[in-house]
Amino acid sequence: METVILVIHLLIALALVGVILIQRSEGGGLGIGGGTMGGMMTTRGTANLLTRTTGILAGCFMVTSLVLAILAGSHTRPASIIDTLPATPAQPVAPAQPVAPAQPAPPVAR
Repeated sequence: METVILVIHLLIALALVGVILIQRSEGGGLGIGGGTMGGMMTTRGTANLLTRTTGILAGCFMVTSLVLAILAGSHTRPASIIDTLPATPAQPVAPAQPVAPAQPAPPVAR
């Protein structure tokens, strides 16, 4: 289930990038969507269609993002290492014996 939604999410992301790049910006941009589109639609109609398509794809992108976040949070988390410790107390350890100080090395004659 998660894989299917992830693939849909990626396809929506690619379509969203494509639709955004097709739109004519005020600075010119790629400008692929400009012009008369072969007489099929007016420039204003094309802009409205691309704007509406961008909005729908953005909404779908947000929905799939939320669904993926919810699915990722529902996985069982690994147990803490503290939870895996045995319930019995550890054996007491004898205190360390003091170490005698080391004897200084005799001076080396040169």
